[in-house]
Amino acid sequence: MLQSRRLAKLSAYLRPHWREAILGIIALLTVNGLGVYIPWLIRGCVDRLSTNFDWYEILNYVVVIFLLSSAMWLIRMSSRIWLFGVGREVEFDLKQRIFEHLLKLEPSYFATHTIGDLISRATSDVENIKRLLGFAVLSLANTFFAYVLTLPVMLAISVDLTLASLAVYPLMFFLVHLFSDRLRKQQTVVQEQLSDISELIQEDISGIALIKIYAQEENERRAFAEKNQQLLTANLELAKSRNTLFPLIGGLANISSLVILWLGASRIAAGNLAVGDFLALLIYVERLVFPTALLGFTITAYQRGEVSIDRLESILSVTPKIQDADDVVHLPKTQVKGKLRAKNFTYTYPGATTPALDNINFTINPGETVAIVGAIGSGKSTLANALPRLLEIEPGQLFLDGTDITKIALADLRAAIAYVPQDSFLFSTTIRNNIRYGDPLSEQENVEYVAKMAQIDSEINNFTQQYDTIVGERGITLSGGQRQRTALSRAMLVDAPVLILDDALSSVDNQTATQILKNLSTGTVKKTVVFITHQLSAAAAADRIFVMDKGKIVQIGTHLTLVQKEGLYRTLWSQHQIEELLR
Repeated sequence: MLQSRRLAKLSAYLRPHWREAILGIIALLTVNGLGVYIPWLIRGCVDRLSTNFDWYEILNYVVVIFLLSSAMWLIRMSSRIWLFGVGREVEFDLKQRIFEHLLKLEPSYFATHTIGDLISRATSDVENIKRLLGFAVLSLANTFFAYVLTLPVMLAISVDLTLASLAVYPLMFFLVHLFSDRLRKQQTVVQEQLSDISELIQEDISGIALIKIYAQEENERRAFAEKNQQLLTANLELAKSRNTLFPLIGGLANISSLVILWLGASRIAAGNLAVGDFLALLIYVERLVFPTALLGFTITAYQRGEVSIDRLESILSVTPKIQDADDVVHLPKTQVKGKLRAKNFTYTYPGATTPALDNINFTINPGETVAIVGAIGSGKSTLANALPRLLEIEPGQLFLDGTDITKIALADLRAAIAYVPQDSFLFSTTIRNNIRYGDPLSEQENVEYVAKMAQIDSEINNFTQQYDTIVGERGITLSGGQRQRTALSRAMLVDAPVLILDDALSSVDNQTATQILKNLSTGTVKKTVVFITHQLSAAAAADRIFVMDKGKIVQIGTHLTLVQKEGLYRTLWSQHQIEELLR
């Protein structure tokens, strides 16, 4: 059953390129047909010349055999170009499919699947499938045609000599069957160990600063050495099996040539076999030796491909949990006013028993700036992730302008809501390109305008390259506050009606954060701003404040009304004032 599914997947990979595959197969069939005809021609030549030697006739045979051999070489090259080309086309298709599929998956998928493993599957596993559909298909087809076309001709010349020369082949195929399961299992282990080592390299390079801060270079070196040793051991085990099987196959295949030489010579001496027949049989047996000996390498390519198909399909078979509903509603950004409403909103993370958000109700009016405060783990970030549907939520709980967000087309919803998460991720390109990531064709004056609104323009202009400054991987050349304000500029440039800031100004001082919020509140068309923060001085400038605790909204009001009431907000504000005095 599993084998048939793999073959079905291989057929699906090949289907878009069936023309090239068929041309390659036809070319291989032609090559093998010529490979059978040339020895037959040599047989006739030897038999004729043994009774009537003629230099002119020899020359004719030489020219014909040369032309046929040249045609055979050209056609073989064409078959390799077509079939190897199919492998490369499939490689291109798979990489494209994997990348596009990963883009559709929700963030929670990447929280449970490491980047190193995904990279390994998208590179080395795709490479294995390319070899399977290039080298392995060519080798298998060549072996099949070689046997199907050669054996009938050999049997026509001499049944008993043919059967005697092929007597070792059942043993050869038994060895292949005996080793196949072991090779598949060992190949699986190698691929898994390769993924583990790729994952460790990716994590260590990403966290190199942390490794150096805690002086853990030696521990990481030992961890890498351990995984590297495991990979080496797995590769050596695989190599041991291959180096046992392949020489055995090659040796057994060559025995058939020795059988022909031994029996054929005695038949010629007894006058029971013509010299031409003997030479033809010897050439035919030699023709079968190479594809048979190559069978071991073909098996390895096939085993690797089988393992890689399973590993790739485990990604491609994942259905995105967050996608457009069947009765999707389109909501153009120009028509969005920015009213947000939660109705008995409850969310529990998969595997958890306690809800992260418990029966939340609120309404945020268009153009209103709402600050959300509370202790760590109170559910603030969960709410921020739920609004643009980065989490899989139940319908009928969150609404944008009165429309259930689970019904709104994802592209429209995320165009209407600009979101700046806690992690201010920047791409390794210029500051300009990072700011206009959401609108790559935006003019420089628009880029500078949003940078000024985010209070980062003056600092950018102090850099030598200004907006052409390369920020390095994940924005490493910028400070934490500069990364956050660059990310904020990026969100502001798309000019979405709703802006969510999830502690996105935590590395910015209170005065700057307050000024940024004031900038967001100005203009002819005010954005709806949801500002999640621990900076109470900046939160105090918001139109309203939501106070969260243990997944619930426990207080709602302005700063002035909340500080006058007994409750969590007044406690937080008192702590904030004490911290300010101690600075």
